[in-house]
Amino acid sequence: MTGLRWGILATGGIASAFASDLRTAGLDLVAVGSRSQSSADAFAAKFDIPHAHASYEALVADPDVDIIYVSTPHPMHHAGAKLALENGKHVLVEKSFTVNRAEAEDLQRIAVERGLLAMEAMWTRYLPHMVRIREILAEGSLGEVRAVSADHTQRITDDPTHRLNALELGGGALLDLGIYPISFIWDVLGAPSSIQATARLMQTGADSEVATIMTHEGGAVSTSLSSSRAAGPNAASVIGTEARIDIDRVWYTPTTFRVIGPDGTVREEYTSDVEGRGMQYQAFAAERLVSEGNFAGDILPIAESVAIMGALDEIRAQIGVRYPTEERNDG
Repeated sequence: MTGLRWGILATGGIASAFASDLRTAGLDLVAVGSRSQSSADAFAAKFDIPHAHASYEALVADPDVDIIYVSTPHPMHHAGAKLALENGKHVLVEKSFTVNRAEAEDLQRIAVERGLLAMEAMWTRYLPHMVRIREILAEGSLGEVRAVSADHTQRITDDPTHRLNALELGGGALLDLGIYPISFIWDVLGAPSSIQATARLMQTGADSEVATIMTHEGGAVSTSLSSSRAAGPNAASVIGTEARIDIDRVWYTPTTFRVIGPDGTVREEYTSDVEGRGMQYQAFAAERLVSEGNFAGDILPIAESVAIMGALDEIRAQIGVRYPTEERNDG
């Protein structure tokens, strides 16, 4: 471990969860930046953070900060991460990485030019149960993996001004919720060779439900379902010719799973023992990558984050969702 000094950009709910897990893990959280001094001060007091900055510019200029966690809403990810990278800071950027592939490619370019880590905060990939699942897949005990299914479905709010429902805030189930199953499917089966998507749109134009069917190398298939208006099982399965993995509710958080043979015999039961929410594992990974000088990444390489954003672009094109920022950039 390099003992990186962490800064947090923005002070919303996900920032609080991350700060709490950093403190639980004993990592070095030294600064926070907000758009107001009062917000920064309150956050700093809550998590015993020594430096509270009244602007993002002040945070990225702080010489005591090595790496910044960007926790703004999606449309501001690119600007916040770019600001940090251009000031020589590594970045861990909340998922989804950006709002589209073009923005993701721009961050990748800047990170490569500056010799810095730019990593998507898809924290699920770094959890212990996901590490074990990748080990099982590598062992080959599932046989040929034929299919993967996963859902991320919550009943959140129908308030049209909420960030999940407002297009100008990158709203919709896909980028906030659908990114989880799609990233998981990608992790297991690799990039899709074809994508079919369908969705229900809200009056705001944002998507409230999105379903995908994708094909992958060797003919494997995957399905995903995301919803911001209705809570489903939030389970996932990896189905092979010799066994399957059933991941329990809630599959993208620290949880349990079973490896089950075709006859129903349980071959392995896994139980998670994670302190806090589990967001510290992605921070451990970021520190390790920096210490190794591996700025391309490994568990979730930045090239893969860029490619996933491209898949989300294709899904949005199929369901007819376009963000106001994209319209302005085209104009």
